[in-house]
Amino acid sequence: MSNIDAWDWQPENKVLTDLAEIRKKYSRVDELIASPDGERLATLVKTEDGNFSACINGKLWPESFELCWHMQFSPSGRLIALARINDQWTLVVDGVPWKERFEYAWNPIFIVTDQAIALAYKRDNMYGVAVNDQVWNEGFFGMRDICLSSDGSLAAATVQADNLKEADVEGFFKGVWSLAVNGKTWDKRFVNVWKPVFNPNGKSLATQVRTGICEYTIAVDEELWPATFACVWEPSFHPKDGSVVAPIRRDGSWMLFKDGQLFWNNRYNQLWHQQFSPDGSRIAAVVCGDFGKWTIAVDDVPWKKTFSEMVQKPIFSPDGTRVAAIVKQNNRWSIAVDGVPFKNDYEMIWDPVFSPDGLQVVAKAEIGGKYCIVTTNGKHSKSFDRLWDPVFSPDSSSVLLRFVENDKYCRRVISVNELFG
Repeated sequence: MSNIDAWDWQPENKVLTDLAEIRKKYSRVDELIASPDGERLATLVKTEDGNFSACINGKLWPESFELCWHMQFSPSGRLIALARINDQWTLVVDGVPWKERFEYAWNPIFIVTDQAIALAYKRDNMYGVAVNDQVWNEGFFGMRDICLSSDGSLAAATVQADNLKEADVEGFFKGVWSLAVNGKTWDKRFVNVWKPVFNPNGKSLATQVRTGICEYTIAVDEELWPATFACVWEPSFHPKDGSVVAPIRRDGSWMLFKDGQLFWNNRYNQLWHQQFSPDGSRIAAVVCGDFGKWTIAVDDVPWKKTFSEMVQKPIFSPDGTRVAAIVKQNNRWSIAVDGVPFKNDYEMIWDPVFSPDGLQVVAKAEIGGKYCIVTTNGKHSKSFDRLWDPVFSPDSSSVLLRFVENDKYCRRVISVNELFG
């Protein structure tokens, strides 16, 4: 999240957009997107000429488009959307379309510093990646996942590098998929490739690969781990030392491996969504020890409390000492922190948010069609028609709420004492 220290953290309520007025003015209002700092609300609207555009705090972009969708704010607050112009797609950034045009474009992604925006595209029946309005020199016969290095200088994608005739099963199992970096493919070919990820400094790349009918492993900079497995999940880089961990399935169980060798000793019915603490000293993952008994394991030690239906990815506190995750049981959702669930459960809940000092945890939840902020001991007194994820101030003393109430979009900063009092 960019430049959060410069946001307005004064304890006040701002009414920024009257949605009733916008609906009177436009025949169609689709998406509502709040900026990271809460100062702007973007809505996707249909204009009088039948085109579409973005309306930010009631003011239109200068240009409208045949179609417009997938609108979102970047970490620094730039508003982007995919748009169709003369039957071709492109990306619009703060109202200005890219020069490049595509048969189709999807999955725009950012880096945290917001220096690069990338998307996947199809043009002339070939697939590629565009970064900051610059397309790859090479196109490919198919493409799946894309990712960016931390500085935005490298873009990678899983690509079908070689063509196949219809029903060419033999050719498929010889391998036609690879990884392309800035348009240049690895020399090796695989049956399948999924979910590439760069290391923190952007110099190394790891991905899941399938080498045979039932043979899977991890590739790091085109070098394969020494063994193959019955299945693997997405790899993760250690944030400091460059090592790679990944869940693997062997002999009917799931285990965590590091650099091709067994790392955690325990075996599980399932293990995935592993996450490193910010300094890399701890690892947490979603695990299932027995049918219908989901939980989080931290450094291979499972929480004592299990949940019958679902546990989502673990989230570390900024100092790495605490772990929280969304959990589901009896068709109700809650948050568990260090193995202890919130006091109440809800119809729906969103990712837990730690305060910078790690002492407090809050989340957005749904109750009876309304949305509210919930804590370990219950819900905040206010409920809203729409609500975005809460944001703590850098000093952990305040919380930013972005919400719609009585058809008005508001930004409110409240003290932690009010929220937890």
